[in-house]
Amino acid sequence: MTLFKLGFLSVTFIDIIDLLLVTWIFYKVYQYFHETRAGQMLIGLVILLISSFIFNSFGLSAMSWLVNQFQTVWVVAFVILFQPEIRRLLIYVGQTRFFQKIFRMSTSRSLESIVEASLNLSDKKWGAIIVIQRETGLRSYKDSAVQLKAEVSTPLLLSIFNPSSPMHDGAVIIQNTLLEAAGCILPLTESQMVLPEMGTRHRAALGITEESDSIVIVVSEERGSIATAENGRFTNLDMDEMRLRRYLNERLFISSGD
Repeated sequence: MTLFKLGFLSVTFIDIIDLLLVTWIFYKVYQYFHETRAGQMLIGLVILLISSFIFNSFGLSAMSWLVNQFQTVWVVAFVILFQPEIRRLLIYVGQTRFFQKIFRMSTSRSLESIVEASLNLSDKKWGAIIVIQRETGLRSYKDSAVQLKAEVSTPLLLSIFNPSSPMHDGAVIIQNTLLEAAGCILPLTESQMVLPEMGTRHRAALGITEESDSIVIVVSEERGSIATAENGRFTNLDMDEMRLRRYLNERLFISSGD
């Protein structure tokens, strides 16, 4: 249904909704980039898009061609020059509740496998160190280990940390729903926070969290206790099932209070 005409263009109700959605998206992106170089460049890109629309509407072919050339270069330059800002924007979008709910089902299944495996390892007193990668890349540690890229599961984790396994002394690195690598050698901390009774696994847990934003779960071979580490410190040295599950949910998903 045509609402009105603009020159030779017929404007419908769908066109109005489309325009409002595009305007809202540009406004939210501009809000995120406000007072940055990327924000200023984004305004220039919007001006070029509006100019292109106006010139096309009035049939100015030469001006439309010229603006379109600048528009292509502008988009490519924006992507190349502002990769860090675009990366942060994509992370910000991925951390919104709407998108978290979409991806939560598969990720929560992996989380349950990690919790179940940790409890089993604790009961058996099999030492283990499980690194959950977040934003900071851990490629250097994965490349020097055994590449797996397998879906996270309790049996897989138990088989890796079985004392008879050749990979049981190293760490595993998990990213999203994949167990990326096993037998990983991690850096040891120089911190004095480590208690005398803590072994190499606990020192490695602090070491990797000092260098990255990873979350680490450590199962003690001597006592069977479950500890968690983050940001270069232990967040808890004796986790039970409920606390471990709650902690991982809070740290890996957006909490309801955010």
